Amino acid sequence: MNNLQPFHLAIPVADIESARHFYGTVLKCPEGRSSPDWIDFDFFGHQVVVHLDHEKAKGVAFKNKVDSKDVPIPHFGVVLSMQTWEALAENLKAQKEIQFVIEPCIRFKGEVGEPATMFFLDPSGNAIEFKAFKDMRSLFAK
Repeated sequence: MNNLQPFHLAIPVADIESARHFYGTVLKCPEGRSSPDWIDFDFFGHQVVVHLDHEKAKGVAFKNKVDSKDVPIPHFGVVLSMQTWEALAENLKAQKEIQFVIEPCIRFKGEVGEPATMFFLDPSGNAIEFKAFKDMRSLFAK
């Protein structure tokens, strides 16, 4: 796990400028290359590209119960260090633009891993999860 390569994810958005504000300003992801129809973002060391999709419907179509919480499906995100996750959670809770689907919390208390997690939607309804572990070795533990 020490030499992970960055992932690349392309997602549809309904509006390029609201995506630019959300990912660039709210989440503080540096912007890379762009055109009127797409933008590359440095998403915590990974490449997330938002692509304009005029047919993009807002909202999440499906939720799955995980540890008694309704987890939006599909979703994407990144695993951060606990310190970075805590700082991000505090920053996002202070912003009026973020409405959490699942508030920052610790799931599976007393079980293997106990991930810290939070879920929210971007302006186009794409679900995002940030998680962290006290011990990163428990990421794939059973």
